[in-house]
Amino acid sequence: MQWLRRNFIAGFFVLVPLFISVVAFIKIFGVVDGLTTPLYDRLLGQRIPGLGVLSTAAAIVMVGAVATNVIGKRVLRQGENLLLHVPVFRTIYAPVKQLVAAFSPDNEAGFKRMVMVEDAKRGLVLGFLTREFAVDRGAGSEPMIAVFVPTNHLYLGDIVICERARATFPDITVEEGIRIFLTGGMALPPRVRNV
Repeated sequence: MQWLRRNFIAGFFVLVPLFISVVAFIKIFGVVDGLTTPLYDRLLGQRIPGLGVLSTAAAIVMVGAVATNVIGKRVLRQGENLLLHVPVFRTIYAPVKQLVAAFSPDNEAGFKRMVMVEDAKRGLVLGFLTREFAVDRGAGSEPMIAVFVPTNHLYLGDIVICERARATFPDITVEEGIRIFLTGGMALPPRVRNV
């Protein structure tokens, strides 16, 4: 019975995230396919399966091309500022965008790398390096770091500020760190080295 229970729980936690990801992926492409299929049917005179998926991929690439263009950035920023004045949109869009931007490797303000810091109350704490800065307390400039330590969800947590010398940098990538927090620490590798 114990074996059955353990394997059922393990299978459940493997399949549920996979199922949710696949369903979300299918829904997004299904919506775009549903919107573009009637248009393509009229233009081409026949139905070509998968054209909506191709359209979605093309739209994502085009938005990316516009977003990396100087003029496109300005246009997108103006559109975003207009949409952020809509109360409901602002409450959902702003935090989601900040969260996605934090994990983007191209974002200079995002999570840089994983950090371990000794905390007097909690012991060794794992978190994301968000900022390096200096503090002058009268004895010269001291290098400091800000570390985001997720607590309840990946987007909620504490900010730990400490001297850079107190921090160690494990050989864990930001992506692996995200996986570690989402699995409650179960994705930690059996051996962690400092780099």
